Amino acid sequence: MNYYVGIDIGGTKIATVVADKNFNILNKKRFLTAETKLPLKSIERIVENIDIQLKEMAITKEDILGIGISCGGPLNSREGVILSPPNLPGWDNVNIIEILKSSFNTKVYLQNDANACALAEWKLGAGKGFENLVFLTFGTGMGAGLILDNKLYCGKQDCAGEVGHIRLNTTGPVGFGKAGSFEGYCSGGGIVKLGEIFLKEELGKGYSGPLKEKYERGSIEAKDILTLAFEGEILSKKIIDESARRLGQGLSILIDILNPEAIVIGSIYSRCENLFKPIVDLILEKECIKQSLNGCKIVPAELSENVGDLAAIIVASGEY
Repeated sequence: MNYYVGIDIGGTKIATVVADKNFNILNKKRFLTAETKLPLKSIERIVENIDIQLKEMAITKEDILGIGISCGGPLNSREGVILSPPNLPGWDNVNIIEILKSSFNTKVYLQNDANACALAEWKLGAGKGFENLVFLTFGTGMGAGLILDNKLYCGKQDCAGEVGHIRLNTTGPVGFGKAGSFEGYCSGGGIVKLGEIFLKEELGKGYSGPLKEKYERGSIEAKDILTLAFEGEILSKKIIDESARRLGQGLSILIDILNPEAIVIGSIYSRCENLFKPIVDLILEKECIKQSLNGCKIVPAELSENVGDLAAIIVASGEY
C-alpha cells in the first residue's frame, strides 16, 4: 500500500500527517513552531517526526507516493522555495523541497496555504464537482485560492489570489498596509481593527457596553465581537454588519471578474454564516452582474479544523 505525507507549516504550529491514497489521515504529529525557531532546525524536526511516523505504521520511505507542504507565502512553488512569510520570521529563501527530496527520495510539492485549502475544498469539501471555484480564507487574514477550468491558478509569480490587497474604501481598518482593504474589513485582525474604530466613536457618545472594558485593556478579539453579535449586542452587530457589507462588495468584484461557479468561504464565515449572509446577499444583488451572480453559489467551507492537514495531503498528490 502507498501513502501520502503532508506538512502544514504555520506561524503557531507545524504538523506532519500520513494518509492513504484515499486521503484518509492515519497518523499525525505536531510541534510548536517556536520550539525550533530556526527554519533548518524546524525542517530537521519535520524529518524526524516523519521517520517516527513511518516506523509507527511499519512502512518504508519507498511507500511514500509524494510529500506535500502547505505554507504561508510568499513562496516559489515551482522551485520549492519559501521566500519570506510574515508569520515565519527567519524563513527567508529556504529551499525546503531540496532538503526533503534528499531525505525521502520522492516527489515533493509546495503550495501556499490558501491554494492548498482551495485544493482540499475542491477535491473533498464544499467545492467538489465545480470547475471554476474561488476559496477565501477569511481567518487571521484574507487570501484566496483559485481553481479555474479545473486547474489551480497560481499566476506568474505565485501571487494570484492575494485578494486581501483589494482596496474597498479610501479609509477604514488597515490590512496589508492599506486602509480600507478587503483584509482590513474581512479577517480576524480586521474585525478587531474595525471594532476599535466603531468603539472610539461610540465611547464618545457614552457607550458602556460589554466591549468597553476589553477595549480599555487592549484585549478585544474577533471572537468577542462575533459572540456578542450572535447575542444581539447592538454595537457588535453594527461592526459585523459593516464587515458583511464589505464582504459582499469584495465578493461582487470577484464574481464580476472571474465568473466562478462557487465561492467557498472558510474560517470565520463558515462558523458564523448566519451573521454575514443576509447583508452579503443584499450587496451582491445590488452590485453584481446578474447573469454571473445567478450562476454562482456562495457556500461555507466544509472541512473546518481538518482543512490544514487535508490541504497538505492533497498537495502531496500532485493532482492539480
